[in-house]
Amino acid sequence: MSSHESASIDHSILIIGASRGLGYAMAVEFAGRGWRVLGTVRAPGTPLHGLAAERPDAVEIEVLDMTDHRQMLAMRDRLSGRQFDIVFVNGGIANRTPEATMAGVSTEEFVQVMVTNVLGVMRAVEAFGELAQPNGVIGVMSSGQGSIANNANGANDVYRASKAALNQSISSYAGRHGDEGQALILLAPGWIRTEMGGSNAPFTVEEAMPQIVDVLIAQQGAPGLRYLDRNGRTVPW
Repeated sequence: MSSHESASIDHSILIIGASRGLGYAMAVEFAGRGWRVLGTVRAPGTPLHGLAAERPDAVEIEVLDMTDHRQMLAMRDRLSGRQFDIVFVNGGIANRTPEATMAGVSTEEFVQVMVTNVLGVMRAVEAFGELAQPNGVIGVMSSGQGSIANNANGANDVYRASKAALNQSISSYAGRHGDEGQALILLAPGWIRTEMGGSNAPFTVEEAMPQIVDVLIAQQGAPGLRYLDRNGRTVPW
């Protein structure tokens, strides 16, 4: 049975950060497979609003700024009692000057990247991970650039550091929650043509997202921490 056939309206996913890019594409793919999708956006008028208008049976929206902890806790309280097969956090930004090293980046820019990519994401995992089914999946959009073992050229210093810090933080979360039965997935999607990935990326969202969704669905019922690419292969830490 294919992953398309295995999905049904009985399945649901919470996507934190679904207004555009990979998060929105994930919402489209899961809704197309018959899943119920609850996605968060920071403001009105996003592509996800259009999808929700087209598919009110499958898509609902919450407004959330991942850097606003009070707003996050209020949303968690609103969702109390609900459970999702997959909880996926898709927060992340790149610094405005990707060529800057740690010696050259401004303190303001460094803090913005770390607060968004690490602190905001981990607060979301802590807040909404408890909504994942006992045999479900808690996933985070990491990056292959978070791999210390694969860092051969030293490029994208600040972004790499933020993703490596995120990976370490999820490992700590796994140490505290590893006996609760969920799969904990750090997903490295690869270089994809999005606003952040740029036009030179070799793969389109349409090519990559079915693979990403296949990997996430396949993790259900397989507890433990894994760092995977979109083909389901282990990424070196």
